[in-house]
Amino acid sequence: MLIHYKMKAHLFEISISAPAEKVWQTLWDEGSYMQWTSAFHVGSYAKSDWKKNSRIHFLGPDGNGMYSEIVKLERNKMMVFQHLGEVKNHQEQPQEESPAWSGTTESYTLEEVEGQIKLSVSVDFPNEMADYFNEAFPKALAIVKELSEKNYITVMTAVNADMNKVWDYWIDPKHIVNWNNASEDWHTPKATNHVKVGAHFSYTMAAKDGSSSFDFEGTYIEVKPHEKLSYAIIGGRKVFILFAPIDGQIRIVETFEAENQHPLEMQQSGWQSILDNFKKYVENN
Repeated sequence: MLIHYKMKAHLFEISISAPAEKVWQTLWDEGSYMQWTSAFHVGSYAKSDWKKNSRIHFLGPDGNGMYSEIVKLERNKMMVFQHLGEVKNHQEQPQEESPAWSGTTESYTLEEVEGQIKLSVSVDFPNEMADYFNEAFPKALAIVKELSEKNYITVMTAVNADMNKVWDYWIDPKHIVNWNNASEDWHTPKATNHVKVGAHFSYTMAAKDGSSSFDFEGTYIEVKPHEKLSYAIIGGRKVFILFAPIDGQIRIVETFEAENQHPLEMQQSGWQSILDNFKKYVENN
């Protein structure tokens, strides 16, 4: 029996005080894409070469999702997807088995208006899903705005361990002191961590020769065990962390607001080194 779904194009808009190039990068770079699409489902990701007329898979951690085609692409201006059908366990399903989505479109348009970039998203979805998308899309675009307007950097890794172990080793001070260093000549002799919204953490980071030390401190803004953490460092800079089980690994996506005292490359290298050290510690213990 053929089921007919009532489809309607919905429009979501937001103004962003950032160059079009930065907004585009936030939308489609792997790490930031995973951050803003976490408003729909933590661990959402995409597989594509991001070229016009190419196939793209929009997936969740379970390998289920949607396959589509990039039908329009004007860098820093427009991206349009035509949805074709569903993906189950990483396998494309026949289009006739996905009547709710086959042939629908989703478009992203960037336009300069009065010195800002207006990001407009037009998306077709069944009327019965209106409540879900009307709640999730504004949250997603608010993340795009946040990441575009400020100087955020993303680092990532994939850990060969189960989620329980990864989460425990990330939050437990007895483990934090063993992995929270960017180089062999630094260490974390002391750590406290209270993982709940509004609670505080503090990691003492010090040179092993005693020449320098500081406390890395912050307050949790969001805590979803086994999914995501966000916190504000003393001074207000924010950090967003995702934990997603993808392809038999736990992918960690850490996005932090850069400070203005050190080069961005140095900051990215330092945070990535700590994340790499975490991966090594978890996998070897």
